[in-house]
Amino acid sequence: MNRYELTYIIDTALEETARKELIEKVSALIAANGGEVESVNEEPWGKGAKRLAYPINYKTEGWYVLVTFKAPADLPRELERNLEIYDSVLRYLVVKLEVKKSSVKPRAARPVAAPAVEAPVEETAPAADAE
Repeated sequence: MNRYELTYIIDTALEETARKELIEKVSALIAANGGEVESVNEEPWGKGAKRLAYPINYKTEGWYVLVTFKAPADLPRELERNLEIYDSVLRYLVVKLEVKKSSVKPRAARPVAAPAVEAPVEETAPAADAE
């Protein structure tokens, strides 16, 4: 099973109880299709509705929901198909979380070379010119 992250925006016109029911429906949909919900964070960016970067269907605010789950590879397509049906979901995004595998071995420490010792310069006496 792969790990996924789903972020979706719910319309602010939806009442609180209906919003909670929608969040439960999405979590139940994941579980019904063989997935396992790890966490549901209704307010990852603070409390209350957040202003959208641009209007979506003439709406300027929305409730952000972040869901982390494990699921088979075919579940994200089914999840997106169902999220398209809900009128109160303005936008959604499903992203596969990659497990970072380090195949690079750490570099061995380079031996520190001893500083080169300069040989003392021998003073040579000037040669006397033989006349």
